[in-house]
Amino acid sequence: MMLDKIEKLSNILNESYSEKTLNSSLNEFFNDNFAVDNFNLVLADSKNIAAMHYSYPLYKHKKCLGSLEFSNTNDDLTKFLDICSQFISLKIQNILLNDKMQKDVNYHDTMKNIAKIIETQYELKYIIPIIGEMLDKFFEDYLIYIFLRDESTGVNVLSFPNACKDENIMNIIKDLKENISLSEGKIYALPLICENKNVGSLVAKSTSEEISPKDKEYLEQLSTQIAITINRANVYAEILKHATLDALTGFYNRRQLEVRIKQEVSNAKRQHAPLCGIMTDIDYFKHVNDTYGHAAGDLVLKSIAKVIRGQLREYDIAGRYGGEEFSILLPFTKINEAEMVAERLRQTVENKVIDISKVAPDSEQKQIKITLSLGIYEIKEDDREEDLMKKADKALYQAKNTGRNKVVVNYE
Repeated sequence: MMLDKIEKLSNILNESYSEKTLNSSLNEFFNDNFAVDNFNLVLADSKNIAAMHYSYPLYKHKKCLGSLEFSNTNDDLTKFLDICSQFISLKIQNILLNDKMQKDVNYHDTMKNIAKIIETQYELKYIIPIIGEMLDKFFEDYLIYIFLRDESTGVNVLSFPNACKDENIMNIIKDLKENISLSEGKIYALPLICENKNVGSLVAKSTSEEISPKDKEYLEQLSTQIAITINRANVYAEILKHATLDALTGFYNRRQLEVRIKQEVSNAKRQHAPLCGIMTDIDYFKHVNDTYGHAAGDLVLKSIAKVIRGQLREYDIAGRYGGEEFSILLPFTKINEAEMVAERLRQTVENKVIDISKVAPDSEQKQIKITLSLGIYEIKEDDREEDLMKKADKALYQAKNTGRNKVVVNYE
């Protein structure tokens, strides 16, 4: 009988891969084999769990890993535990070690992905939400807040998420010193420091237990990487104020695009020539980033830029408006001609297969397809220069909200 029970326990331990499944399986095992009414596996770092009538400690050498808690006991159970508790202890050690290894892997992946962002992105409005979502995914039991420092006022302004209703966090941010982290209850706040310069703050708030020392260590190391990323973005942004091209696509950047729009609208009105603007947006681009990684997202942007360039005439103008949006200017082009260009572009993108195997080697899917939504507008005599892309964007908004992967013309 004892050997049968040992064999059953061995099978349970082999098939359990988490604390939750082990607890559930042991509960069923002790109930069936020893008539135990209630059972609970309590690990050493668990909190606020009341001990039951009978407690059997589990050790790794002389260190207590936790205990097996029973509502009732008997001689058979005690003899069994004297023989088999070491097997349960070993299983718990393996589960804890696997959890730690997996978290370390996830941590290094997060650090690597944050480091990758700055290689091609320099707009903080684009970067910060991506970093925030990465941290949210890594720290599942924490609420993450990222504040950026306003250099003109020296005040930390919330950048991720969109709102913070926790007054304690807002007060902590006000009290946070330049180089000193602050821990208060379930909240841990860190200044973001790079090259002795404060660029913002990172705050984590636990939704369950207090933040562990190990997680504080993770947060400290991640804060260093985040600070470097933000600082580089600030430096790049300053440099790119004087540049004309987008680093990733080779198209005009937003600043230079606005200069060219102003020039082309002025030329069109002076010459009484037609001028059309097209706004494009990659459909479900966030899904590409979330599913295959930001390197795959960057490859998609480059691929779409190449398609756009191949569909335009020499004197047409293309620019990266921001994120996954592109703007196209078609001088000497009427609305029906622009619609033909846009539809041809839409179809070419829809039919294109993008190989992501080199940038996302861990993904099971090696090739993906994406689609574009497009909005078109032709400038009118009484329009202002900003109306061209604003009204094209209005048509794009309609395309995105009526099914995507389509061309919509604004005849306003």
